[in-house]
Amino acid sequence: MFVSLLISSLLLSAAVCIVINLIFRKTVHGLLQRTVPEDLAAAFQRYLQFAIYVIGIGGGVRFYQIERYVYPSDPDKNGKITQIVLNSDRWTLEMVRTVIETLQSIAWLLFLFFLIMLIAYLIVSNRKQH
Repeated sequence: MFVSLLISSLLLSAAVCIVINLIFRKTVHGLLQRTVPEDLAAAFQRYLQFAIYVIGIGGGVRFYQIERYVYPSDPDKNGKITQIVLNSDRWTLEMVRTVIETLQSIAWLLFLFFLIMLIAYLIVSNRKQH
């Protein structure tokens, strides 16, 4: 059951990354064309797409959270050690967490990218005026 959860989280996180890459492809391309030379724009866009996958999957598939279904938890106040059972409710919760964490990780990455592009655009447009 653990392996199925891990693979499902990985695939769901990758699917979310694909959708986000498709949604932001034109916007990213347009920003890069305005701020960097054409030959660099394509390279930067490929790198950002790669970063979306790495950051998104790394943030969405939380290995340290999924580990608790394999290893017993810490003893409670009575000294009893229990293992968390992976039932359908927890499965659903983990899938929702995967989507949310993936989106949150990508959102921070894109926020930082757009902030840097805004600064670069202001610098480039200021140089053109002078």
